[in-house]
Amino acid sequence: MPSREQLEELLAAEPTDVFLLYAVAMACASEGDTDQAVEKLAELVDEHPDYVPAWFQRGQLLAGVNRNEEAREVLVEGIGVARRVGDRHAEGEMTEFLESL
Repeated sequence: MPSREQLEELLAAEPTDVFLLYAVAMACASEGDTDQAVEKLAELVDEHPDYVPAWFQRGQLLAGVNRNEEAREVLVEGIGVARRVGDRHAEGEMTEFLESL
């Protein structure tokens, strides 16, 4: 897997690439930089609101640092997005995770 630095360089060349935006956020998370990962995922859904995986990951990351109220808000919105775009699998996963909080 490319390093965070490599991904950020690729993203600089393709700043609207949803997959690179997501990969950078996940690289931040894997390095333990949860705040930056959450911020990157928030930026991603601002630019690409239908990208369902970003909603779920953001909710999980927020819950992982005990920001449960924020996680709930993100998950509720993400469930709505998943429902709207017809992603029943993600809708179910987010609903189950939300109920566990």
